[in-house]
Amino acid sequence: MNNLSTKEFVMDTTITELEALCQEIRERACTGEFDNQAYVSQDIIDKLKQIGVYRALVPKRFGGNEWSPQQFCELIERLSKADGSVGWVASFGMSPAYLGSLPEATLEELYKESPDIVFAAGIFPPQPADLRADGVVVKGRWKFSSGCMGADIIGVGISPQVNNTTQGLPRLAIIPAKQAQIEMTWDTVGLKGTGSHDLLVDNVFVNNDWTFIRGEPSKLSEPFFKYPSLSLATQVLTVVGIGVAAAALEEFQKLAPGKSSITGGAEIASRPVTQYEFAQVEAEFKAARVWFYDTMQIVWNEIIAGGTPTPEQISEMRLSCTHVARVCARVTRKIQMLAGMTAIYTHNPFSRFVNDTNVVTQHAFMGDATLQNAALVSFGMQPAPGYL
Repeated sequence: MNNLSTKEFVMDTTITELEALCQEIRERACTGEFDNQAYVSQDIIDKLKQIGVYRALVPKRFGGNEWSPQQFCELIERLSKADGSVGWVASFGMSPAYLGSLPEATLEELYKESPDIVFAAGIFPPQPADLRADGVVVKGRWKFSSGCMGADIIGVGISPQVNNTTQGLPRLAIIPAKQAQIEMTWDTVGLKGTGSHDLLVDNVFVNNDWTFIRGEPSKLSEPFFKYPSLSLATQVLTVVGIGVAAAALEEFQKLAPGKSSITGGAEIASRPVTQYEFAQVEAEFKAARVWFYDTMQIVWNEIIAGGTPTPEQISEMRLSCTHVARVCARVTRKIQMLAGMTAIYTHNPFSRFVNDTNVVTQHAFMGDATLQNAALVSFGMQPAPGYL
């Protein structure tokens, strides 16, 4: 299950090196290292850089690898099988989808030393920023900045103002991470190692060339920048749940043949109810995973052929994300139940699988509004602004 080809993972490392890193991540996650400190350790971030996570989607002209969205998501799935928090932090290697809206000269400056730039953001709520002739003065607090502890640059959502009157659309301002203060507020039941803490910025001037309108299409010519950015932002988070659920199924396959009940019952794998339940959730998981990747490939093929994805194709991507995220949460909970009482302990991997996949479903990108908007598109009606 989920045996992705070696070819798909040839970046700046070998498949053996990638597997070795995943094994190290898995072992360290099981000790509680990332959860206990509430962030992914810097040496792991450095190793993610080394294998090419943060250059994967960067254009080749800036020193990147220029991967397709599906290739990137498959890599994040592999990392998430090792640990959901590491996969979530690595998923922000999709940052070129945001940063591609910066002026080209700014991107040349950003990537001149290396394409391995770690980006974190606090987008909501947009904070008022004093508008000057050549830039903005940024201050405020932003929540949920995943991976901020290991970031090189930070993006914060701003609402430019003059005399307390909003000027234009909300923007994203990019600053060096050292100019932001981090308040460690992230204390959650799952994905605790993502370190999605609060950002505080106090009167930092940002030149206009380092800001852009949030959601503004990139002017770069590479096919990647024609891909729907909000859909990609949703997909790279959704695929974390896919990786974690895959890990749960794989772990249970190892456990079930040799584990018996303390009451003297048959080993788990020999019980008809276990066989029935496992086959059912495995089938549901595999079907949802295939649909998720199929929607990506359809849109990517459309873009590569020079076309424009239709609203229906984009909506399918969004709907498949919400669906598979919820399937993964159901799968891990069912596997935990089948694994017996030992699976309820705090540091048991099955507990971590359940908690991590449930946190994925809580993200606004995979909320109930997605289902409503998908239905509106199916009925030929207009979805809410920002859905597509």
